[in-house]
Amino acid sequence: MVLFLLFVLFSLFFLCTHVSSADTISADFTLSGDQTILSSGGTFKMGFFQPGNSTNLYIGMWYQELSIQTIVWVANRDKPVSDKKTSVLKISNGNLVLLDGNNQTPVWSTGLNSSSAHEAVLLDDGNLVLRDESGSPLWQSFDHLGDTWLPGAKIRYDKRTKKSQRLTSWTSIEDPAPGLFSVELDESTAYKILWNGSKEYWSSGRWNPQSKIFDSVPEMRLNYIFNYSFFSNATESYFTYSIYNKANISRLVMDVSGQIRQSTWLNNNNQWNLFWSQPRQQCQVYAFCGSFGICSDKSQPFCQCPRGFRPVSQKDWDMKDYSSGCVGKTELQCSRGVVNQFLPLTNVKLPDNLEVWGITSFSICGSTCLGNCSCLAYAHDESSNRCLMWTKDVFNLQQFEEDYSEGNTLYLRLSASDMPSSSSSGKSNKAMIFGAVLGSLGAIALVLLAVIIMLRYCRRKRMRGEKSDGTL
Repeated sequence: MVLFLLFVLFSLFFLCTHVSSADTISADFTLSGDQTILSSGGTFKMGFFQPGNSTNLYIGMWYQELSIQTIVWVANRDKPVSDKKTSVLKISNGNLVLLDGNNQTPVWSTGLNSSSAHEAVLLDDGNLVLRDESGSPLWQSFDHLGDTWLPGAKIRYDKRTKKSQRLTSWTSIEDPAPGLFSVELDESTAYKILWNGSKEYWSSGRWNPQSKIFDSVPEMRLNYIFNYSFFSNATESYFTYSIYNKANISRLVMDVSGQIRQSTWLNNNNQWNLFWSQPRQQCQVYAFCGSFGICSDKSQPFCQCPRGFRPVSQKDWDMKDYSSGCVGKTELQCSRGVVNQFLPLTNVKLPDNLEVWGITSFSICGSTCLGNCSCLAYAHDESSNRCLMWTKDVFNLQQFEEDYSEGNTLYLRLSASDMPSSSSSGKSNKAMIFGAVLGSLGAIALVLLAVIIMLRYCRRKRMRGEKSDGTL
């Protein structure tokens, strides 16, 4: 009998401290350690998790029955905790609050001014709802989306405040902090993807009410799986979708790749199947490879550093976060006696942020860049003789395929010690440097010649004046 009671007590202790099948956080139940809550239909689970090999801990939500843990929402995206045993998610002062460590420091909260919060319930559609005692919602996770857009959720544009709800990518595959890529609905009823919250690099086109698709997303015509809906009134516009067959599992993600991707789960293969993505080509994502990074749709990974360059952060690149870009292996110096050269990159798409220096020859363009410490790269447009220079970030550098004949040549400034040796690029660089120097000497010679001619002219004029004075 004693052994039986001990067994019951141990079982109760284990259930209380490790796992819970309830769907609610309340004054009677908090979330800590290995405890979780489970939606009533068993679709979603919520608790502490660690992304990949990261040691950081987050409160997140994921699919309960999938063989691959797929996170769909994170509370403390940019404020991880280090110990789940001493951290707790609880109802406190009218809010759902995550407290960290023995000092119970608040790291995340629903941020309400109300003091009437009674419980937080995880619904079977993946929505976490904070309610008062009457059951009325005070706050819901569907209004505070992360990188994932679940069926039934809405992305809104508020016509009164002129503000849009956003999906924002993770920083990397192991860091859920808000990244550089986001998607939002604008006032023209089109979805747009932004880099760094400002630079638009893809748009869905306007909503077509007849065909019920966005003009630039023809995949939406295959609506035997999804039911897309767009609504607009005097105060707001929003887009939502549902799934015809409730047994199917689907999600739409603002991915770390900078692409928005809609996927469905394949039970037979135990993996996600990509239904559609935009932009279609990885290199169409703005600044995906960071400054000086070269993007190629035919390589894996898509981003490479030019010869003589290295990733600014190899750790970030290993996590598929290429935003930090590349840097020369040797820091550029611009002082007397220091030799810089130019690495030619052939058949490339020229980067953004170019500056037109002027109309001049190739050699003078190169020598001008060489003499300007701020000039990081240059190109010469043969058709117009325009000299193009880059003095800031070199974004959107793209390598074309060999059979593509309309690419350009870009010359990147490098320390001479980082220049590739015994290569064709080295030979062409030497020829370019020789041409640049020759062009500079030619320009100087022309100036000197003009000065000599002027001096001789002035001398002759003076001598003639003296002769005329002597004859009088």
